[in-house]
Amino acid sequence: MRGLKRDRDSTPGPRTTSRRTLTATTATGTLALAALVSFGLFAIGSTTASGTRDEGAAVIETGEPVAPPTDTASALPAKNVDAVALLRGDPKVSWRVKDDLKPCAKDAYPVDTSYGNLTGGTEPDVVVNVMTCDDAVGLGTYVYRESGRQRYENVFVAEEPAVYATIDRGELVVTRQVYAKGDPLSYPSGEDVVTYTWADTRFTERYRVRNNYSGAVGNGPVDAPAPSATSGN
Repeated sequence: MRGLKRDRDSTPGPRTTSRRTLTATTATGTLALAALVSFGLFAIGSTTASGTRDEGAAVIETGEPVAPPTDTASALPAKNVDAVALLRGDPKVSWRVKDDLKPCAKDAYPVDTSYGNLTGGTEPDVVVNVMTCDDAVGLGTYVYRESGRQRYENVFVAEEPAVYATIDRGELVVTRQVYAKGDPLSYPSGEDVVTYTWADTRFTERYRVRNNYSGAVGNGPVDAPAPSATSGN
């Protein structure tokens, strides 16, 4: 037994081969482990098992954020203008309207003024409506566009009974009352609603709507049938 043990201990071949094999196996396992760790870190930095992106390297954008385009005229604050002085100094305003342009009370003129972007200029456009003092019936409507510093140009005129203009989403909407023969001023037969759009240097008609009013409303009481007599018990 001692001889067998001594012979095994004295034989270097198998021990050397075993040590070398262990060393190579250990090195291979170390490299594989490093590769797995590296792959795991990459996977953690990219996506998780659910498919959502986890924390990773920050993305730095060098460009400045671009703001959405805005309408220059609508973004600027409106400057109040003296509408009465503007009308009186405008040669396109008829003498009839100028003659009726008088205060209804002390320093209170029957004039409505609206500001908004209609012509695409750098300053808000001005819509002026002139009415009667008694029943607020429109006499004329006008649109002014700034053509220079504190100077305005008349680019639209409508002078007729019961006319009124408003600004609706960058378009000019003009309402004209329609009168049939015998209609009183306060009870027209209908109205035309016309939408204008600015094109190049003038307004062009885009839409027209006709509304007819009921003749049974507003012109007086409607004769109703008398209630039938009932007998009481």
